[in-house]
Amino acid sequence: MTDSRIAKAPLGTGGPEVGVQGLGCMGMSFAYGPTDAEEARATLERALELGVTHYDTADAYGQGENERFLAPFFAAHRDEVVIATKFAMTIPPDEPTRRIIRNDGPYIRQAVEASLKRLDVDVIDLYYMHRRDVNVPIEETVGVMAELVSEGKVKQLGLSEVTGGELRAAQAVHPIAAVQSEWSLFSRDIEAGVVPAARELGVTLVPYSPLGRGFLTGSFTDADKDLTAGDVRRQQPRFTGDNAAANAALLDSIRTVAKAHDASLGQIALAWVHRQAAVHGLPVVPIPGTRRRTRLEENTAATRITLTDTDLAVLDAIAAKVAGTRYADMTFASAGRE
Repeated sequence: MTDSRIAKAPLGTGGPEVGVQGLGCMGMSFAYGPTDAEEARATLERALELGVTHYDTADAYGQGENERFLAPFFAAHRDEVVIATKFAMTIPPDEPTRRIIRNDGPYIRQAVEASLKRLDVDVIDLYYMHRRDVNVPIEETVGVMAELVSEGKVKQLGLSEVTGGELRAAQAVHPIAAVQSEWSLFSRDIEAGVVPAARELGVTLVPYSPLGRGFLTGSFTDADKDLTAGDVRRQQPRFTGDNAAANAALLDSIRTVAKAHDASLGQIALAWVHRQAAVHGLPVVPIPGTRRRTRLEENTAATRITLTDTDLAVLDAIAAKVAGTRYADMTFASAGRE
């Protein structure tokens, strides 16, 4: 495995350059079952060595525990990293399938202060609205977020799971550096409205779950059978029952391309996401999540795989055949409002 550092990409118009692949940190302490904290910390350090400088978390991940877990690493490397965190979503520990969404000003101010404290930093580099509360005008929400920039608490603003129209409305209030949404071989709904809007406005696309929450790596084929009881993927329609069986069959197309490149399934899935920067003409910085160094090295190596037009034709056909929606309740996703 090569030790070459990954290339860079801009984070929004006039923003900093970050590694072209970021790191989703949620699973290091939340959502995907038991974890090895020591190995997760070593993975953070290895990521920086490989040129990964954009680290993504949220206050909802373990009720702030993920932010606390990352704080020592950020303190040791504050000038080398871009810290992204989010507000707006609460997951009650006794109701893991429930989501409480708030975008109002008083809540935002409470949330940012709590995140600053848990992260032990003076300023958050990139602050996202995690999910959209349709009962609060997005202009009002972004207006409060803009005040945080003026006050020096936040450097750049981001939005997650918004529609193209919502992005344009937000941009009219304050520049948006990044839009985060699920984007992968299995999930391409944002290409209809969000991607064109981001390209037009100079906004960087930050795909989360570019590996289909691990399904595209072939690491599991049925969440109910293969994953632990506390794993959130057991709640998602694509990964259980008949849907899981149908979707597992779609991995054969990825295997064909992977064999031609002497690569893993996950590397091909990531290479496809990275290729979308050229296909759609905008910066794309995916944030695959991992808590193991070996997987991290595999993921970053995918940035150096060049897919052919023939490869793309094979891979592009997959999404239309996927069984099941991204979430059981799609009202929390941009596609549910487009």
